[in-house]
Amino acid sequence: MPTPPITELTTRARDIFRLVVEGYLATGVPVGSKTLAGPGGVSLSSASIRSVLADLEGLGLLAAPHTSAGRLPTEAGLRLFVDGIMQVAEPTAEERQAIERRIAAPGPIEAALEATSALLSNLSSGAGVVMVPRREPRLMHLQLVPLAPGRALAVLVGEDGGIENRVLELPMGLPSGALEEASNYISAHLGGRTLAQAARAMRAEIASGKSALDAASSDLVERGLAVWSEDATARPVLIVRGQANLLDEAALTDLERVRSLLDTAREAQSTRIFIGSENRLFALSGSSVIASPYRDREGRVVGVVGVIGPTRLNYARVVPMVDFTAQSLGKLIG
Repeated sequence: MPTPPITELTTRARDIFRLVVEGYLATGVPVGSKTLAGPGGVSLSSASIRSVLADLEGLGLLAAPHTSAGRLPTEAGLRLFVDGIMQVAEPTAEERQAIERRIAAPGPIEAALEATSALLSNLSSGAGVVMVPRREPRLMHLQLVPLAPGRALAVLVGEDGGIENRVLELPMGLPSGALEEASNYISAHLGGRTLAQAARAMRAEIASGKSALDAASSDLVERGLAVWSEDATARPVLIVRGQANLLDEAALTDLERVRSLLDTAREAQSTRIFIGSENRLFALSGSSVIASPYRDREGRVVGVVGVIGPTRLNYARVVPMVDFTAQSLGKLIG
């Protein structure tokens, strides 16, 4: 049967429904009439409370796991609570500082994303997930440093401040000064471009005869750019931390399905909440997903950050936390 809108519930039914859901999310156990009639509950007799609970169960909002047990919210009930009753609790100053500190730590963007995923897992007691932006870093500087005969160290500095190193195989008989010439050319002519853009620009310049590089230095530039271009295509598009917090750890083994789910969140304007079986793409038994897209300074969606956990996640706390993390990542991506 269709879930009734929250406005169709009486004030009494709404109050009891809210207390049941909040109690269940806090403890993970069904909430009974005695608890509801106790301190902090409602001023009604246990019999009156049981009558309201039966009505809410008849509407499909609550369920009783056992005959003598209390009630817990159904997935439809959780959806009604999240959409119509829940009051979010903004991240504390300490949580905001922890998120911003992890994200702003020096190093490659992937390191920041891994740290973000792990932090979300710790703060939410679920699994933190981050979809890596599908783009390459923009080049600021690349230095080729000799290591040994036939080998060099390629040091790339991106515009985002990230520094990465790769070992580069060199052709035999390389002229002296070729490494320095290639490094200077890349930094002076190809800065501000992605690696793919830099490679295309270099090939076009060589093909037009405008390049001042000799054959050996041109080959070095090509090798220096290729070592990162090839690596970028092999980078994981999804980072997951905290799988051990899930009841069904095996549910995260199909990462392609997780990525497909997060792809649906890319189109959202704000944080999305998938509760239990609502999510057909990600058939996790008794699991919910909270996901939010993060954008660059032009407002383009470049990735998704989120939390996977049981349906009794603390939505009021986790939703704004995921939203704040997405905003902070957007500032980093720029």
